[in-house]
Amino acid sequence: MSAPQQPATVDPEVAPDLPATDDDSDDALVDDVSDDVSDDETTGGDTDEDGGSDDLLVREGDVAGDYLERLLDILDVDGDIDLDVEGDRASVAIVGGQLDDLIGQEGQVLEALQELTRLAVAQSTGVRSRLMLDVGGFRAKRRADLSSLAGEAARRVAQSRQPERLTPMNPFERKVVHDVIATVSGVRSESEGEEPNRRVVILPEA
Repeated sequence: MSAPQQPATVDPEVAPDLPATDDDSDDALVDDVSDDVSDDETTGGDTDEDGGSDDLLVREGDVAGDYLERLLDILDVDGDIDLDVEGDRASVAIVGGQLDDLIGQEGQVLEALQELTRLAVAQSTGVRSRLMLDVGGFRAKRRADLSSLAGEAARRVAQSRQPERLTPMNPFERKVVHDVIATVSGVRSESEGEEPNRRVVILPEA
């Protein structure tokens, strides 16, 4: 898969359309953290056997890996595919090479690529996928940065007793923030607004 690097573009004949957004997640302008847990931010559904669930996640990873390998070939992008299972979801990472074009500004291309990959997996397995895709370690670094930001904001709110609104974030980023806030005593978090301007609000406990 090594070839001269060119700007990565997704051929509409190759990549499926982006899946429709989940209308249920945007019904309320202000809601509790539980409303942010409808897709990227939930734990998996109940299954009859853990083994069956694990087998499905492994299959999701395999399908995603094959799909991304073909896409990288078409785009003439050099990269390796790492597959894993983290908790209740398949995890796929593209590593190595010059991958900035697959990340995009503030991860926008990565988000679109993740949705395309999830759709490809769902078409193969017949089950809606919650697979997480990372490219070039972007999500790992973003998680660390957000954890630090959320911790500092939570401490400010706990001390000042004044709510603090963070900048708009995608579901993955909001989940990271909610998880951090849940570990800090004296504060809680909610989400408000509609995509793509949905954001986390940190409030003092009553």
